[in-house]
Amino acid sequence: MCFFFLTLQGECSQRCYNIFVLETVCVAWFSLEFILRFIQTQSKCSFLRTPLNVIDVVAILPYYITLIVDSLSVGEKPAGSGNNYLEKVGLVLRVLRALRIFYVMRLARHSLGLQTLGLTVRRCTREFGLLVLFLCVAMALFSPLVFLAESEMGAKQEFTSIPGSYWWAVISMTTVGYGDMVPRSIPGQVVALSSILSGILLMAFPVTSIFHTFSRSYVELKEEQRRSLRQKLDSQDSTKSQNSEDSQETDSYHGLTEAAASSIHQRKSMALHRTAEMRASMQT
Repeated sequence: MCFFFLTLQGECSQRCYNIFVLETVCVAWFSLEFILRFIQTQSKCSFLRTPLNVIDVVAILPYYITLIVDSLSVGEKPAGSGNNYLEKVGLVLRVLRALRIFYVMRLARHSLGLQTLGLTVRRCTREFGLLVLFLCVAMALFSPLVFLAESEMGAKQEFTSIPGSYWWAVISMTTVGYGDMVPRSIPGQVVALSSILSGILLMAFPVTSIFHTFSRSYVELKEEQRRSLRQKLDSQDSTKSQNSEDSQETDSYHGLTEAAASSIHQRKSMALHRTAEMRASMQT
């Protein structure tokens, strides 16, 4: 989504204006939905602490903040601001626009994959911590080694400092290997080989546990989804059966009423017939 992409004349094009109108409608709808859910909930604090609701706030607020900042930037600017002020305002607007990507995270309400990912992250915080710890220790070990090897024996100096070698250590241990920093000397290549093998071994242990947790979480959420669907169908069936029983009871009640009425009518007719016979016999 774009917002106020200015042309050279300083006016928004028709296409961007249409997108802005569409964005305004969507944000208004999301804002109304969020406010209604906030009013309806019983515990306001727990509602605001829910991760999906926090994502909703982070996704909605940039629109209003951008609107306010843009309206202030159009007005009078402080003296001596010049282009520096405009650059700062533009940077703020770009950062806030980038935050609107959190709209995609709203799909987690209906996506089983995103729900599984979130549940896996919550359950594997210790494994992620171990993974980061292993990477930091290995990075602190191999970065000085490759820097010393290349600074002493390397023909082409690409590793200018030990902190600058951290980037190389990370992409080597994760087996990415962009190739922007390459050891030229034999000792440096030995250090690189050691870092690659160490990265494979160190990342295999936590990643395996994370994978099993992801698979187990997916199965649990899938089973829970099936269970909720089954309960919904059972509730619908019970409602239908209850309605059918009520209708049958009503029909049986009406049938009994009609039978009672017919029996009463027969009794009356028989009583009248007997009375007529008795009168006829008395006259004779």
